[in-house]
Amino acid sequence: MIDSDRGNSSGKFCYSLNMVDVASGWSIVAPIRNKAQRWTLEAIIALRELLPFPLLGIHSDNGSEFINAHLYKYCLDERLVFTRSRSYNKNDNPHVEQKNWSLVRRAVGYYRYDTLEELSILNELYESLNLYNNHFQPTQKMIEKTRDGTRIVKKYDKFATPYERVLNSPWIDCTKKDELRKVHEALDLYKLKSNIAHSQESLVDIQIMKSKSNSKGGVLNLLHLDFE
Repeated sequence: MIDSDRGNSSGKFCYSLNMVDVASGWSIVAPIRNKAQRWTLEAIIALRELLPFPLLGIHSDNGSEFINAHLYKYCLDERLVFTRSRSYNKNDNPHVEQKNWSLVRRAVGYYRYDTLEELSILNELYESLNLYNNHFQPTQKMIEKTRDGTRIVKKYDKFATPYERVLNSPWIDCTKKDELRKVHEALDLYKLKSNIAHSQESLVDIQIMKSKSNSKGGVLNLLHLDFE
């Protein structure tokens, strides 16, 4: 869970929920209006529907947005394995921590997003970013790590996108692979990158509006997240 508070934790502001599949590297991100248990569980359920394979389990951080009766009951009802990282051990969740920077922070920065308009733009941004990252961004996976004296030697597999890793997996149903191919063939890389850039520009424009409004002591005509 990544906050967007710009160092000011008062009031309500957006968070980004990041899910990463260790085997394929498939990553999906969604914004939520705050990290209340209700919004977190709803986001997890929604992101689960976007996975091109069955969800077998959830490994979370130790925050109360995850460690609560609602998510525990959901995992029991859905027969999902539910584990958590050890307290104060971020390396227990390295795949998510790495994506928090390379996928989320690089896309949305460290601004404070606390309005309904920003929440809507983040939704649009992540929708395009998820497709771009999973279908067009190749990565390497470490397949071996050995010690040679004082040196650690790591070996990696060939570069492949998460999309390609899913297609090459013997554990994924052929029907799911066919559905994924159709999605891939319909994608326009230029349009995805254009959509991402447009959403980022819109977020920056709102930050500029906020800054000008604050400096002049004015009131910005935007609905904040505590508006129901």
